Amino acid sequence: MTFARLGLLDILTTTAHELGYSQPTPIQQQAIPAVLAGRDLLAAAQTGTGKTAAFALPLLHTLSTEGARVSANHVRSLILVPTRELADQLLTSLQRYAQGLPLRIHAAYGGVSINPQMMKLRKGLDILIATPGRLLDLYQQNAVRFDQLQLLVLDEADRMLDLGFAQELQAVLGALPKQRQTLLFSATFSDAIRQLASTRLHNPISIDVSPRNSTARNVKQWLIPVDKKRKPELLLTLLEQRGNKPLLVFGRTRKGVQQLEQQLIAAGLRADSIHGDKPQPSRLRALARFKSGEVRILVATDVAARGLDIPDLPLVINLDLPNVAEDYIHRIGRTGRAGNQGEAISLVSADEVEYLAAIERLIKQTLPREEEPGFSPEHRVPTTQAGQPQKKPKKPKKPKDKTSVGKGKIHLGELFEAPPKPARAIRGKPLFKK
Repeated sequence: MTFARLGLLDILTTTAHELGYSQPTPIQQQAIPAVLAGRDLLAAAQTGTGKTAAFALPLLHTLSTEGARVSANHVRSLILVPTRELADQLLTSLQRYAQGLPLRIHAAYGGVSINPQMMKLRKGLDILIATPGRLLDLYQQNAVRFDQLQLLVLDEADRMLDLGFAQELQAVLGALPKQRQTLLFSATFSDAIRQLASTRLHNPISIDVSPRNSTARNVKQWLIPVDKKRKPELLLTLLEQRGNKPLLVFGRTRKGVQQLEQQLIAAGLRADSIHGDKPQPSRLRALARFKSGEVRILVATDVAARGLDIPDLPLVINLDLPNVAEDYIHRIGRTGRAGNQGEAISLVSADEVEYLAAIERLIKQTLPREEEPGFSPEHRVPTTQAGQPQKKPKKPKKPKDKTSVGKGKIHLGELFEAPPKPARAIRGKPLFKK
């Protein structure tokens, strides 16, 4: 199978070949013909399997062959993404794929001035990549209109909901024309996303080229049990063992990421960080320094779990496990890309066993454990079976001493041993309406 046989324009197949795409990946083989046929699409694929090209190439083909010239402040296609980093990555990819095509492409997101984005929209755009919040700002200021919209792409929509964009996403979808083609791509699909697809997509083709919520097979993953307070020390030991290779480290909180960055720099290591408190220019500068090799270690929160495309990243370390199990898949998906081998190591302390159990339930496998000499934890990390934390056996109940219970009084043993009543279900309105 070649890109030429998928029905794409010659200029796009030539560009794909020049970029090193020898043949389409499974997601591209199935998605590209469906998109070219004008069908709505619900597609799931592991991160790093060519998902971006699966919608970008047919999108560029359609815009180059169909539709009138875009009017001022209008857009012909819209790609919604959850993070600024993903928006920038998509902009770079689309500009590479669109070499030689007379298409105007731009990205709009918060954290930077809105004025340059409004200036770009004045001449109209063939493709606008945007985060929901900034797109609504532009729409409310009449800087963008959707009368000419032909195609909508929701990329990583599950993450948009995780980040609290549900209301913004609903508002954006309500402002778009009903007659459009809609593509929903993601590595993982929550129930809320499937509900969104059922109400916003018209008779979609469903594609699932990999097991749902699975991790890439070419990424070796394991965990090291360690006490929480010794995690930075263990990280430095692992860095010494692995030479001068680039490394992406994920932390759970912004404060923790800042502290670790300072510790690494104090140890004489070249490090930088990405987190939500950093202004966007600083985040872009940190990523550029990491990609160029100016810094060896990039420490990040989950804002970098999606949207970072670093082909030669051999190792990812989870200093902390993520609160959301799906983010584990996206974190380790930063390594092992484009067919390369990768490693993912998680440093797990006893207080993270519930996070660990949730991850193992999601990926349907138990992560192997390897203790690091000199770092055996004082607080043991409970073992898990089939993703469930192993519960301690219950102590047999002592027979009640009825002679000590007075009339009308509650025995303390009964009070504390009685099982809690189940919580009453709360009936709420559906998140998405037709």
